[in-house]
Amino acid sequence: MSKSRPIGEKASEEPQAAGRGRYTLFGEDRGCPSLAPGLYIVATPIGHLADISLRALETLAAADLIACEDTRVTSKLLARYAIARPLLPYHEHNASVMRPRLLTELQAGRAVALVSDAGTPLISDPGYRLVREAQAAGHKVTAIPGPSAALAALVISGLPTDRFFFEGFLPPREAARRSRIADLAAIPATLILFETGPRLPAALRDLSAGLGAREAAVCRELTKLHEEVRRGDLARLAHDYTQGAEMRGEFVIVIAPPPEQAGLVGQEQIDELLRSALSNASLKDAVEAVTAASGQPRRLIYQRALALSKERADGRD
Repeated sequence: MSKSRPIGEKASEEPQAAGRGRYTLFGEDRGCPSLAPGLYIVATPIGHLADISLRALETLAAADLIACEDTRVTSKLLARYAIARPLLPYHEHNASVMRPRLLTELQAGRAVALVSDAGTPLISDPGYRLVREAQAAGHKVTAIPGPSAALAALVISGLPTDRFFFEGFLPPREAARRSRIADLAAIPATLILFETGPRLPAALRDLSAGLGAREAAVCRELTKLHEEVRRGDLARLAHDYTQGAEMRGEFVIVIAPPPEQAGLVGQEQIDELLRSALSNASLKDAVEAVTAASGQPRRLIYQRALALSKERADGRD
């Protein structure tokens, strides 16, 4: 997360390139309707600044105040469309201090827009408690929908979209990460995760060990100039990102769901899952992961894992 202005700093006044309730689009100065009092949750581009909606532009231009994760990031977006409104930093480090101030603004009958650095606010960003408290105080809360990195990655992944589970960021520590992956293994849905470049190789290795030979896609820098999507099974992707694949930028990992019918998982597929898991994890961890992914009795998976381990030791695998 980018550094923001000091906690408690006054809202900044941007140069009045355009009056309140006005913005510029394709070189044309446009006016927009006034906003009713309330909290507006506004989605902003995840990369390409042209992805913002007309309704989002009108809302930002007409708001009394814009609460944003980093004023420097949001200022660039506003400058692109000649929007001049006061900005107030609101992020995870100052939320407890700034939340009462925003609620006071709402109580005074003002229209407050909430944005994150990119995408839809509250998705792996602060804002949940602000929405809850605003609603509890009787203020209207309105969503201005738009870009989402999670959904953008899902629809270009080539994986099932009928049911999905958004996990966000995995724990940074290995033990906690592997434990959480074991919890995710049996969820009957496509998984969507966020990750940083420095942690990506370790995360993919643990996902491969914990989930087995599932198909996946790693989406990097979505909607930006260097957008890239790599597809393959988790073991293949884990290998790629330890052998020089580009790790700069922001990443979304999309992973196929487990087999639809656990009872129909065949021996060949179980063996494939076990071989993949055993190549990256201990026998115990591999057994736990494949048991969760296949739905088969642990005793049977353990016996087969012992057999495969013996074959590998004997040089037959």
